[in-house]
Amino acid sequence: DARGKTVLVLAGSGGNGGDGMVAARFLHSWGAHPAVWLSHDADTIQGAAAHQLRSLLTLGLPIHPPSQPGRHDSGELPGADLIVDALLGFGLSGPPSGPAARLITAANAHPAPILAVDLPSGVDARSGDPYEPCIRADATLTLALPKTGLLTPTARPVIGELAVADIGI
Repeated sequence: DARGKTVLVLAGSGGNGGDGMVAARFLHSWGAHPAVWLSHDADTIQGAAAHQLRSLLTLGLPIHPPSQPGRHDSGELPGADLIVDALLGFGLSGPPSGPAARLITAANAHPAPILAVDLPSGVDARSGDPYEPCIRADATLTLALPKTGLLTPTARPVIGELAVADIGI
């Protein structure tokens, strides 16, 4: 039951971030209080993620850009019942850096459980190797099919419980 729950959605600028913003929209419609923490400034987000961001702005949901003074510098996120990790996805090539890395570190230090969308940010989708930093998810909801890397022993410590969402593919 999402009603009344506070959910922090950590969203990147690509497809994974767009998925997180869709989750924020659904959570809002179910009575939750989502807030989106972006790893990129809103004016740099393009494509489907930009469309989803416009929807969230129209709904009046709180959006926190990385350029907000002191936001990423403190290394802390506000209290929440759940963190949704939608920062980095299949296209990751190398360790996370900048605001995304700081959000990963802050999420891992937070007491709320973490749900990763598709794969934990910082995991190589093909090899399953976790970079530093890497989200340590309590659960991962992968879309359509599990990414090859999610099935490797190296990914096991960071994916938590693995579920596959049928998205009609």
